Amino acid sequence: MAEGWLRALAPDSIVALSAGTRPQGVNPGAVRAMAARGVDIAKQRSESIDEFVADPPELVITVCGAAAEACPTLQAAVSVLHWPFDDPADASGSEAEVAAVFDRVRDEIRVRIENWLEAGMPLPELPASGS
Repeated sequence: MAEGWLRALAPDSIVALSAGTRPQGVNPGAVRAMAARGVDIAKQRSESIDEFVADPPELVITVCGAAAEACPTLQAAVSVLHWPFDDPADASGSEAEVAAVFDRVRDEIRVRIENWLEAGMPLPELPASGS
């Protein structure tokens, strides 16, 4: 959902790609939730993070819930932001309850991206050399 929102909201100069250790398609619940807001993510697929080793991006944004240390990233990336969102694929309950979790996370991601874009896309502070 984050990739879909970035593609919809960010300037064209930002290239948004999803990546992970196990590339996969998009959860049908996420497709439905995003379609309800007019964003089609049905054909998105995550890339293997290994594909970016030779040419790492300037910024990696991880969205792996509260487990920042378990979220794959590239050591060579210039900057890494961690935005911990609940994984709606872990939701349980009735179909309506699960859909509500996808909708909530979808809206939380959009707000986070909008705020980041409005703030001028700030990057994390790099540690001072020699510290």
